[in-house]
Amino acid sequence: MTESIRPFTIDVPESTLRDLHARLANTRWPDRETVDDWSQGIPLNYVRDVADYWAKDYDWRARERHLNRWPQFVTDIAGTGIHFIHARSPHADALPLILSHGWPGSVVEFHKVIAPLVDPTAHGGDASEAFHVVAPSLPGYGFSGKPATSGTGVERIGRLWGELMARLGYERYVAQGGDWGSMVTQSMGQTETGHCAGIHINMPIVLPDPDTMAELTPTEQAALEAMDDYQRWGSGYSKQQSTRPQTLGYALADSPVGQLAWVLEKFQAWTDCERDGKKHPEHVLTRDELLDNVMFYWLNNAAASSARLYWESFNTPNLDPIAMPVGCSIFPREIFRSSRRWAEKRFHNLIYWNELDRGGHFAAFEQPELFVGELRAAFRSLRQY
Repeated sequence: MTESIRPFTIDVPESTLRDLHARLANTRWPDRETVDDWSQGIPLNYVRDVADYWAKDYDWRARERHLNRWPQFVTDIAGTGIHFIHARSPHADALPLILSHGWPGSVVEFHKVIAPLVDPTAHGGDASEAFHVVAPSLPGYGFSGKPATSGTGVERIGRLWGELMARLGYERYVAQGGDWGSMVTQSMGQTETGHCAGIHINMPIVLPDPDTMAELTPTEQAALEAMDDYQRWGSGYSKQQSTRPQTLGYALADSPVGQLAWVLEKFQAWTDCERDGKKHPEHVLTRDELLDNVMFYWLNNAAASSARLYWESFNTPNLDPIAMPVGCSIFPREIFRSSRRWAEKRFHNLIYWNELDRGGHFAAFEQPELFVGELRAAFRSLRQY
């Protein structure tokens, strides 16, 4: 580890927490939606309930201690400070792994999977399945720095991650990601071929194969219908963030309730959280876990800086073929669900494919045991002994 890497501990000033509570107390609320579901957005009563809990019952200092249980560091790469978790395995032959989150997530998503990945013998696994885990916050997210100029898209972040792994002394490693982390990881599959031995993604970005449209499988038909529903009813946030992220930032930077609502709506929409016919994010994640993630946006005033990644990369995805070994895990409530034959058109060395029966967009957060099992299986053939 080089001298340019510095230890980091989350330690939010008390004045920041006082400001949060004052803003929560002075919220000006909109009127109630005119429907009895989430079709107009996140319901007023639920947001008021969570905001009241945030102000009165949520204990940030306890959550801070919880989040600080993993070693954290910062390092400056190409002018941007990068915050990351680095948990080394006690097993000497562990495989280095870099995990990448997306929006509206954070490294909070990975806190339940780090221990079993790092020390599998303590969590029902074998020493041969151990990983050294590196989990960075994307530039403009969490406790990472904010790029001061344009140009930090997924390709650049992939190269930053390659430099980060080199600084940590990892000459051979694997990479995993979902959401924007999937795009970053797929970019690493194109640019970091000298050191990255393979990638695993839980939202493969591929185009449906036109040659299959006349003979779609039921799974492919369902995937296209879900994508059409997303484009019609669930993609407004992406249009705003990919075109005018700065304008959005003024509202979310000023209102913690605005930031809360902007994020929590997607956890209801994108998690596998339906129980007895009702979708609710707290069916799969605790209120504290949801607020931990929101705090990574609020504490660092990251609404605009995180949204800029859409402006940088959303409208110009790189869908070039990837020759590197690729593993894919398809969770049923993912936004876009590829079929294997669609994926094989882009991933020319698809070494692992699995379609699961539960889980959603935030796989590591929602289904940590399944997620860990998928990574163990996907990377098993890439280990060196």
